Order: sequence, then C-alpha cells, then structure tokens
Amino acid sequence: MSSSRKKAIFRKFSRDWVAGYLPASGFVHEGQVEMLDLDGKVIALAASDVKWICYVRDFNSGELNNPERLVRKTFAGRPRGDGLFVRARLKDGDLIEGLAANDVSLVGSDGVFLTPPDLRANTQRLFIPRSSIDELEVVAVIGTAKRKPIEKAEKPKDERQEELFGEGAGSV
Repeated sequence: MSSSRKKAIFRKFSRDWVAGYLPASGFVHEGQVEMLDLDGKVIALAASDVKWICYVRDFNSGELNNPERLVRKTFAGRPRGDGLFVRARLKDGDLIEGLAANDVSLVGSDGVFLTPPDLRANTQRLFIPRSSIDELEVVAVIGTAKRKPIEKAEKPKDERQEELFGEGAGSV
C-alpha cells in the first residue's frame, strides 16, 4: 500500500460498515480490498461483499447508521463538473449517480470512481467495486467543447496611412 492513505467508510451489502484508511488507488488485489483499520492493522475484505467505499472528510459524523452521510444519491439537475455523468444500479437495487473520469479507467479497472452528487456532504469520492454493479449507464458527457483556435489574420497595410517617421528616423 502507498504511504498516503485517506479516510474511508466501507459499506457492505449486509448494511454493516467499517472505517479505515485506504490509498487513493490500487487497493484491490485478487478480489480483496486491503485497508488499514482504525487500530492500525491491515485487513482484507472480499470485494464482492463491499457495496461501496466512501472517501470521507471525517469519521465522527455522529450518525451510527449513515456515517458517510450519503443522503443525496442522484443529481437534482445537470452536474456542474466535467466528466461522464453515470447512473449505476447495484446488486441490491440501490441507484446512485455520479461523475466519472472520461478515460479508460471506467472500462479497465476493478471498479468505478465517482464524484457524488452532493459535494458538501461528508463523502468526497466514491468507489464502487465492479462486482457490486448490476447495470452502469452513461447518461451524458459533460465538459467544455474544445474549440479550434481562431487564426489571426494579418491586417492589410493601409496604403493611405502616412508614415510618421521616415525610414532613417529610428536612429539617434
């Protein structure tokens, strides 16, 4: 595991949850999610048991049933960030939307990283293991269109404009 670990809440399909520390990426090995628990021990959870992993701001949210405070799971309108607006239906029937990176990581990884709809909540980033996803739909591609650079046309020299200084006036 890398030396930089972030606070994370692991939600299982059994509705239980585990708090621990996790690197930003590369934590799934052979179907196991390796995490550092709050006691400092490295433990492995089966990726098939994990519903999602929430990277959180704080462990002490005060809520025992919903420590990740992931209240809003769908966007109220069009997302404001750049990326792929995706909708995932999980194995337990739960529906969650988010913004994913518009790159190959959506196809060739062990799961999907999403930015959740409510950025003011405790959850800053979300990882859904591929084994938890029943259906994944790309709703829209959101981003600024790359415009072609405008070619600067050379201004035609106006022959009627008189020269203010003669050709030899530049030297002193």
